Amino acid sequence: MTDQLYLLSDRQMQQFIVSGYLTVRADYPASFHDEIYWQVNAVQQEGNVGNNLLPRIPQIGRVFEHPAVAGALTSLLGPRYILNPHRHAHLNPPGRSGQGWHKDCYVFDHNFRHPRFYWVLAFYYPQDTTEDMGPSGILPSTQIFKTISDDDPAKTREEALSLCGPAGTVALVHFDSWHRATENVSDKKRYMLKFQFARMQEPVEPTWDHRNRAWSPGIVDSHPDVSRDVWDWLCGKKNCSADSDEYVSEWRAMSEDETETRLLNVAYALARTGQKAVPELISAMREQALSTFDETTAKTSDNFHGTNPTLGPAATALTAVGSSAVPALIEVLAGEHWWVRAVAAGVLARMGGEAVEAVPALVTAMRDEHWWVRRNAIEPVGMIGACSDHLVSKLAKALGDEEYRVRLNAALTLAKIGTRANSAVPALIPVLHDENRYTRFYAALALRRIDTPQSLEALSDSLFESRWCPMTTKDDLY
Repeated sequence: MTDQLYLLSDRQMQQFIVSGYLTVRADYPASFHDEIYWQVNAVQQEGNVGNNLLPRIPQIGRVFEHPAVAGALTSLLGPRYILNPHRHAHLNPPGRSGQGWHKDCYVFDHNFRHPRFYWVLAFYYPQDTTEDMGPSGILPSTQIFKTISDDDPAKTREEALSLCGPAGTVALVHFDSWHRATENVSDKKRYMLKFQFARMQEPVEPTWDHRNRAWSPGIVDSHPDVSRDVWDWLCGKKNCSADSDEYVSEWRAMSEDETETRLLNVAYALARTGQKAVPELISAMREQALSTFDETTAKTSDNFHGTNPTLGPAATALTAVGSSAVPALIEVLAGEHWWVRAVAAGVLARMGGEAVEAVPALVTAMRDEHWWVRRNAIEPVGMIGACSDHLVSKLAKALGDEEYRVRLNAALTLAKIGTRANSAVPALIPVLHDENRYTRFYAALALRRIDTPQSLEALSDSLFESRWCPMTTKDDLY
């Protein structure tokens, strides 16, 4: 990693919050990116290597160590962010038609989508990329919306943007952004190497070049209250509250036919009233959750918004209410339909330290009969920052759950807890051989961050045993 990072400015952070993207550049010499391009091209002749892209071409790692790229990632995700092991080399050859608009799935996990982002996509171009070469396209400022006018680009009414630039351009994109590969009408191959980065700790203070606490973007924004909440969260501060019955009345007058924009704006305005908003939003959260139950559990082939649900407007806004909503959410965790319980745990997950009162209830919910509730109950305790021997023992037990998404999140939460999770080491070691590749990664990450002689020895043994050789190919086996 470089010694000095080029951190983002307040303006750039606010631009990302509103629009859901920004571009930076790893401005190494042209020969650096040319070499990566030709290595990717050579590897692609063997077929797409998927998650082994980085081991096959380790030089790509330097792109994300560049001061501009690492500085932007630190600004957006905090200093302890991680590079997820899921990665993909996207080839868009001449003459290929583009994709439909879609959202990516969270590498086979079932995270809830939320404006308070924990994940960022990184699109790296190893060659000069112009609009005719079929670059990645996005729909700016739509990342918080569950739906768009149409996933068919020919029918979509939202304004699209192509992410172009010289070799070394890295587009950092809100994970929930609507995006697609556009049509390549040139005579050149277009490679885009997609990586994923994730936050590992709740924001407690700005991690960018912060100069002014005020929210004053001067940017066209259809969801200003949502954007301001994300800004406050990233600053480690809470929204100022408003005391008005006007928002309660306006919320009650809303109909099911309202646009997502209006529903979210009114819900967030209501959330600013604090405790007064809780009964209204809890009731609406139940109704909205149950109304989406069928689509949540359906296994459709045309699910262009991915397998990760978007929380309804009421549930999303409850996050902004903060600690005064926690007792009511604890109540919901104790009963109700399993999907409503899962949604309540998902809301608590985005409250961070404000939900500390819910930790005992979440520990109880780790034994829920439905895996999605168990998974969602585990996720918040890593974000809340609470830790005890009892909690670590429960997480260690969850490493043996029959559902991989529960095991995965137990390992990830232990990684977030770090050195205080030392007693979980014996339970983590067998997970290095889990049937799920991402659970294995998080178990290894937890052992690394626990950082004791026992954990590091287990990790070292596993890595030596499974060592990857980037020089070995089908044409050069030995």
